Amino acid sequence: MAEPSAKSDQAFRTIGELAADLGVPQHILRYWETRFPQLKPLQRAGNRRYYRPADVQLAHRIHRLLNRDGYTIRGVQQLLASGGADDGGSGEAAVAAAGPTPADGQAAFPLEALRAIRRTLAQALEESAA
Repeated sequence: MAEPSAKSDQAFRTIGELAADLGVPQHILRYWETRFPQLKPLQRAGNRRYYRPADVQLAHRIHRLLNRDGYTIRGVQQLLASGGADDGGSGEAAVAAAGPTPADGQAAFPLEALRAIRRTLAQALEESAA
């Protein structure tokens, strides 16, 4: 990630500042605005975008769900629509509460559940080889 902004947490952010904070190009934020109706920055003269603190938190949540937790766009849409990602925390609670979220033919699982499956499969392979 880029170095954090010197602005207060309550200050509005421009698209450039938020993109730098998230470490993504500006066009990604514009794309997210088309896919997530909850992400609606203020638009002033010349369509200049200003992201409120709630928008900044939501963008961070979307970024985390997509890039760290392995959700698809559709999965994040469903999670946000159900209110499952309203926690201000790290998102694991929302992922665990929601369970596997089918989206685009794929499922997003909590990391620990995937590790448990891997251990079970490794044990089964060891038993079948013996």
